[in-house]
Amino acid sequence: MLHSKHNKKKCVIIGASHAGVNCAFALRKEGWQGEIILYDSDPELPYHRPPLSKTYLTSAPSDVLSPLKSADSYVREDIQLNLGLTVTAINAKEQNITLSNNTSQSYDTLVIATGARPIIPKIPGLADAKNVFQLRTAADVAGIRNALGSKPNKNVVVIGGGYIGLEIAASLKKIGASVTVLERENRILERVTAPEISDFFQTLHQKNGVDIFTHKNVTVVEKENNTVKVVCDDGSTFTADIIIVGVGIQVNTELAKQANIEIENGIKVDASARTSTKNIYALGDNTYHYNAHYKKYVRLESVQNAVDQAKVAAASICEKEVAYDTIPWFWSDQYDVKLQIVGLSNGYDNIVIRIEDKEQPCFSIWYFNGSVLLSVDAINNAKAYVMGTKFIKTNQLINKEKLADSSIEFKPANFITQ
Repeated sequence: MLHSKHNKKKCVIIGASHAGVNCAFALRKEGWQGEIILYDSDPELPYHRPPLSKTYLTSAPSDVLSPLKSADSYVREDIQLNLGLTVTAINAKEQNITLSNNTSQSYDTLVIATGARPIIPKIPGLADAKNVFQLRTAADVAGIRNALGSKPNKNVVVIGGGYIGLEIAASLKKIGASVTVLERENRILERVTAPEISDFFQTLHQKNGVDIFTHKNVTVVEKENNTVKVVCDDGSTFTADIIIVGVGIQVNTELAKQANIEIENGIKVDASARTSTKNIYALGDNTYHYNAHYKKYVRLESVQNAVDQAKVAAASICEKEVAYDTIPWFWSDQYDVKLQIVGLSNGYDNIVIRIEDKEQPCFSIWYFNGSVLLSVDAINNAKAYVMGTKFIKTNQLINKEKLADSSIEFKPANFITQ
């Protein structure tokens, strides 16, 4: 049990997405008895974001968002939830924050969980074009649905061939849109995965009727009657009723920067999610944190990271000695394909591909640096994902020849090198 000195203390959390909400509830679990006050500029009850580009985009407009916690649970845990309010300044010296309604709120501990926002590239004509969307919030999805209207067979151009762009393309194709993806790099997913995964998803989308073009750098968007023309630097043009921009995200560090909190590729935090400023923590997409397994600082855009950091921060705020030490994992659903990723593949210099003999595509790509396993991409293969997680956590040396041989039964003991 915490000392009685915590009974009257205030913990203020900026941002009520996965990181902020999980931190609030974890604080109660850890025994925090003082006030917990959450602020978020989104007016909706905090909701799960991954389904936005998948099931929520393809479901009926009347379908409700999937809440992170029920409205009742905030009341039950005595968590004050303030929605539709933006924090405009952090005053670290006075230990208070300024809000968009010109009021201020004092704190004893502050948690910055402001996440990130989509990058909107400075393409001439893009800002003035009708029906241009990003996808980060429920309001974005509502805008896309409205633009599609009752006849979803509209021409949609998705700028960006990363995971979010491809998930949106798959979802919109599913409901009848005509979809074209324009990727500036040599291949889709170039910055995050091996060429074999890029090729697999390129083929998958083409089989499902989505056109994907690489080496397409959009230079201008021109109005053309009721549609727009997307022009690339090679002279190619694409007609669009709707444009969706998915070229990456920009972390929301402005508040922290103004408060002179250390910034380095995000808000820099220690193993307990503390920032450089006393009594201020940060967690989620906007943090640059040390990963003990890979022995380097990383910034991750994932629900797993947000939730795990939230638990660590809550324990630390409640004066428990904790350190963040998790192997990152991610996933992506496109059509009937599930991609599960564990680990970080940056720095790999060789791969092993294992293909299972199944009707549905089922394979895994194992990323190594020398003999050290860094990461695994598993396509419709939960077993490879689970096994890869165990191997990475325990730093197992693996017999690569056996791993690549699908005639050898897929169980850990067959691949571990003594």
